[in-house]
Amino acid sequence: MAESTSRSGASSSALWIYNPWLDMVVGCGAWSAPLLLLTYFVATSNTLAWSVGFYALALFFNYPHYMATLYRAYHRQEDFHKYRVFTVHITALIVAALLFTHFWFKALPWIFTLYLTLSPWHYSGQNYGLFMMFARRAGAKPSKGEQRAIYAAFVVSYLVLLISFHTGISQDPMFLSWGIPGKISSIAAILLGIAFALLAAFGISPLSEQVGWRPLVPALTLFSTQFVWFLLPTALAFGERLRIPQSRYSTGILAIMHSAQYLWITSYYARREAKAEAQSNWRPLAYFGVLVVGGIALFVPGPWLASRVFHFDFTASFLIFTALVNIHHFILDGAIWKLRDGRIAALLVNSPEKIAAATGQTANSVRKSVSWVFGSAPPARQLRIGAAVLLLAWGTVDQVHYYLALRSDDWKDLERAAVLASSDTLLQMKLARKDMELGKPEEAVQAWRHAIRANPADAAPRDLLLRYLVQQKRFDEAYELSQDSVKHLPRNPDMLVNNGILAAQFGHSEEAVQSWRRALEIDPSQLAPHLYLATELQREVKPADAVEEYMIYLDAASRSTPELKPAPANVITAALKLAECHVLLNHPQAATQSYELAAKIASQTGHTKLESMALIGNAMVQAERRRVPEALRLYQAALQLDATLDDRRSEADDWYSYGIFLRDNHFPSQLVYACLLKSESLMKQTDGIPELKNISQIRNGLEKSLPEAAGLRRNPQSAWQEALHLRP
Repeated sequence: MAESTSRSGASSSALWIYNPWLDMVVGCGAWSAPLLLLTYFVATSNTLAWSVGFYALALFFNYPHYMATLYRAYHRQEDFHKYRVFTVHITALIVAALLFTHFWFKALPWIFTLYLTLSPWHYSGQNYGLFMMFARRAGAKPSKGEQRAIYAAFVVSYLVLLISFHTGISQDPMFLSWGIPGKISSIAAILLGIAFALLAAFGISPLSEQVGWRPLVPALTLFSTQFVWFLLPTALAFGERLRIPQSRYSTGILAIMHSAQYLWITSYYARREAKAEAQSNWRPLAYFGVLVVGGIALFVPGPWLASRVFHFDFTASFLIFTALVNIHHFILDGAIWKLRDGRIAALLVNSPEKIAAATGQTANSVRKSVSWVFGSAPPARQLRIGAAVLLLAWGTVDQVHYYLALRSDDWKDLERAAVLASSDTLLQMKLARKDMELGKPEEAVQAWRHAIRANPADAAPRDLLLRYLVQQKRFDEAYELSQDSVKHLPRNPDMLVNNGILAAQFGHSEEAVQSWRRALEIDPSQLAPHLYLATELQREVKPADAVEEYMIYLDAASRSTPELKPAPANVITAALKLAECHVLLNHPQAATQSYELAAKIASQTGHTKLESMALIGNAMVQAERRRVPEALRLYQAALQLDATLDDRRSEADDWYSYGIFLRDNHFPSQLVYACLLKSESLMKQTDGIPELKNISQIRNGLEKSLPEAAGLRRNPQSAWQEALHLRP
């Protein structure tokens, strides 16, 4: 309820709406602190029970409270025409947005963020309106300045929670956070908290002077409720000790309390309205029944029909309906519930002398235009009863589906839920996970494909299916999936990177390069595409272009935060490949630096094999530069590392390279022969037949001119040790 300008008062005997107990607990929110505390402990101890319980409560609180607004706006022809902009034009826009979002799911996070951001504002407006109502029922007559101060206090409290919601990075994919830095958020919250206290003192103190503190107890309880709902969560969140997720807070127990409060005041208004219009047949149970059935009609059939008939994702459709019905409710509610409206003020502020003048006898309603449906004819009555029964049954099925879908560890329950709503991405992903746990990979693949068909724009099932296909070496299917993913998610950098990898594997280098470059255009912070690009450019013998990409990758990796740093093995490999490119470009100094960087990182991170590769590569560069002592040291260090590894093929290659180095630099022939003998011995234990023939041929050629060959073949150990400790 929004700002009021009416100053009608009432005696303290007419302070309460129903009775002190109900008004204080529900209407004024006295139950807020106990319920929030209970919710915190129950939700953390038994998530399944709380989720099911909360979803059931929505049938009797959340859903009906939306219908109460529609009932207020549409059931009287006078109100329908009075608020025509909202009842017709805004409603049409909301329906158009609902249809549009079903065909473009990317709009859902924006709509859902708007919904979560506006929810606390809506709650604040209602609390403010009820505060002013109770203050006036107590006989207080606030001045314009006092009204503005009180209203500003409610706005300030909302801003505190708003800033808290939009602080840092959102952990909810449906909520787009503004990313306010924590320090700025904390300072702003403190300043706004001080402003809240000052505005409250300025606005409320004069009211107590007018009527005393006791008559203001309901209004003050509402003010404390505003504090508990909005300032207290932010105070608890300082230091990240008890941070409340945006979606859980706005749509959780706070929504239940707000809805109960809303039903409490609207039922009172509807009853007094009926009395003012001389309607003697108003029945509270019938009124509540209409709200329950109407609320179900607002939320339940839409997602089910969209899922079953049009195969839209059930979860996404439910979120769309939830967000847009709420937004419509916020707009319509803000328009029709104004204490400045004489009729509303007369019925809520308890001014009997003004009721007749304000209300009049305008009992004409929309029913006259659809008189048959709401008439007393037996077929019409049967139609109404049938529709109500159908909707209640539908609501029950919806509850059952929700319960079964939450049973993530029970495969049969998940299957039952999928029978009810197969086009449900989230449910199908749960099924796939359970299928994998039970050793049913093909069933998991089918579940992932169901999820993709339900919501082609959801990257999660695509990513899981793609990962599985690659692991199983089903590259044809993986490549087909990645190409389809790029079509549906053209701005998803991860999908573009994966498509590039698979395209390169199938020899489509141009497509691979385009995918990686597109990924970098969308997200320049990505590191992996630079590495893939460099590798592909190096393969295409474009060392200069490859060097540029390797340098960008290594520079960005060195500046990355610990949580975003790439794996050390990737960094080492990039440095090794960069060195190879420098060798091709005849940049020995740069190649040396890259090899040294690779060796240093490998030594620090325990990647012994990569360290050996860096040492061998550097040794070759030093040998080419005629720096024999340095090359000798590097070869020997690499061979000593090789001895600690169980990689005979690499060790054989390194002994061969070392032998050739010794031969080319005129070291003793018996040491060269011993190195080749060692390499040949290790190579025989691998499948390197072509290399073995080459080594044996060189060794045989050397053996003809080496008298010590026979003795070395019998006992090569001492020669190997001498070669490992050889000095220039």
